Amino acid sequence: MDFTIRADRTAQGPVKLSREREAYSRLVQQGYSNTEACRIVGVDRRTGNKWRNGRSADRRQKAAPPISMVVPPSGPSRYLREEDRIHIADRLREKATVRAIAAELGRSPSTVSREIRRNRHPDSGAYRPHAAQARADARRPRPKSRKINDTPELRHAVQEMLEEKWSPEQICQALRTRFPDRPEMHVVHETVYQALYVQGRGQLRRELAGALRSGRARRRPQRQGNCRQPRFTTPMVMISERPAEAEDRAVPGHWEGDLIIGKDGKSAIGTLVERATRYVMLLHLPGDHSAEAVLTTLTSTVQTLPAQLKRSLTWDQGSEMARHGEFTLATDIPVYFCDPASPWQRGSNENTNGLLRQYFPKGTDLSVHDPEHLATVADQLNRRPRKTLDWETPAERLHKLLAA
Repeated sequence: MDFTIRADRTAQGPVKLSREREAYSRLVQQGYSNTEACRIVGVDRRTGNKWRNGRSADRRQKAAPPISMVVPPSGPSRYLREEDRIHIADRLREKATVRAIAAELGRSPSTVSREIRRNRHPDSGAYRPHAAQARADARRPRPKSRKINDTPELRHAVQEMLEEKWSPEQICQALRTRFPDRPEMHVVHETVYQALYVQGRGQLRRELAGALRSGRARRRPQRQGNCRQPRFTTPMVMISERPAEAEDRAVPGHWEGDLIIGKDGKSAIGTLVERATRYVMLLHLPGDHSAEAVLTTLTSTVQTLPAQLKRSLTWDQGSEMARHGEFTLATDIPVYFCDPASPWQRGSNENTNGLLRQYFPKGTDLSVHDPEHLATVADQLNRRPRKTLDWETPAERLHKLLAA
């Protein structure tokens, strides 16, 4: 291998140093030792060490970064490679920011930040690329022992909460609340997901995967739903005209609504979610979900609410709300409509519909559920702690707001 470094010793200054450094870096990346790379390039071994690790401060000179940046890594890779770590170390010595380093590597800033935090020297805090690579390699071998499998008490507690249809994130927060001084009982939600999804682990009973609201025992990529177009021409008041107090969720009484549809589109359940508290109410629609049926059931349901909880209703542009004007006249609740293909504008309701699919799976006949069962499901959701409410339940938050 000829890098023509020795033949061009007439080059002076930074140009020569840059070419020698580049050649040295490539040799090291190919597996040459520092001594061999320095001999081929024609530099002293101490110079090679400084290029690789930077120059440390001593009594005679200040600390200095490498002379020039290592040749950037090429080609995509799921994991950080040794050349990535060399690049990170060099740029850190040049006082580059984490975001700048991530952009150069084509990585997320969190990936670079996590790499530095996990693999730097435990005592000095210095980031050395080859030591970091060794630490990363030591973590890679599989299979690894799983915390849930090794702690029977933890496994039992997780199983109990899964049977109550709690999400993994709610389970992890509850464990930290119940056992604040026992780290062995603390896990992150990804640990619970892996215990359920990864085949052959045996940490949790396989049937408990059905307790997840998705109803799946394996992960699937998310996909975007079909866009719903307007289905009626009755004049609508759009969500852009909704009061600001509804947007900031400071005042209770602003609701979001929708339908979840059953098998072959022949049955449905209406869902109402209060924006400030995430309090849930379900509408029983046993016969059909036409505009007339929705009008009758929705009107009778909201008329049971106290006056301070009847401020507005936000719905999508589905044909079931074709008689929204009559609803407003009967209840004095204005109805605001989302823009086409914008379900995120009523995100609380969309999230709740996802939770409800744990009880009412897609492709099933929803007409078999009586009003008592719907009330039981709504009560269970309203007693479930929510992260967005600082782990209070919707029922607790609604009681506080009404009392205030």
